[in-house]
Amino acid sequence: MTRRQLAAAVAIALLLAVGAGARQARAAAETHHLNLVFSAIPTQITGGDFNDEIEFRNRAYIEPRGLEGLDRITYAWLFETELRYFIRQNVALTMGVGQLRNVTKREYLPALQEDIQLRAEIFSVPIHIGSAYYFQAYNQGDFRARAYAGGGFLTLAHNRAKFQRFENVGDPSRSLSSWRQETYKGDSPGFYLEAGVHMFFAVRYSVLLGGLYRDAKIAHMVNRATEEPVITADGQPFRLDASGYGVRMAVAWGF
Repeated sequence: MTRRQLAAAVAIALLLAVGAGARQARAAAETHHLNLVFSAIPTQITGGDFNDEIEFRNRAYIEPRGLEGLDRITYAWLFETELRYFIRQNVALTMGVGQLRNVTKREYLPALQEDIQLRAEIFSVPIHIGSAYYFQAYNQGDFRARAYAGGGFLTLAHNRAKFQRFENVGDPSRSLSSWRQETYKGDSPGFYLEAGVHMFFAVRYSVLLGGLYRDAKIAHMVNRATEEPVITADGQPFRLDASGYGVRMAVAWGF
């Protein structure tokens, strides 16, 4: 047998195997009790006193010099890993951890070979546990879709609000040293609500699309350097509000 004939035979065998697998796959959509879910969630961020602090620093230290201030942080990407276990055909328990982070920054060049960088960052690690109720399935061949709704509790851990400054200036009059470098930290409970569609195919993985609301208000934050409570300009405890609406785009791997 020549190489060309061997290659043709292998190609035909592969096509037959794929065809047989496809015919078998069309039998039914696969569902699994345990699913590992990887989510990417673009989400709104309310900001709270964090954005108010940015506005205050812009007005007090940056704009009087004729410079453009930092933008407010109004959104971020939340990346989550979750275990979703079906205890019944229509009830799933969920437990997972995520990371939410966004940065706003600005660079100034006051003179030749001089550089000033200002940076503000929100960082949070939400840990959640909850459940989801699955409604009647829609089946079409080897495709199954089920609407779901659920919710649960959040533990907001490792929350940080950072204000940073990096300078390389020769003349102190061009410095922005009044723009303080500080890091605030704090933990807090919260909750979330979700709804969407879980789509199953004749393969091991499935897809989730839906909406999510997080109530994630971190109150009574403290200065990481001094451990003293952070107070706003109006005398109230500093509150980082990472709440907001998001869109879940997720892939689940069934076991």
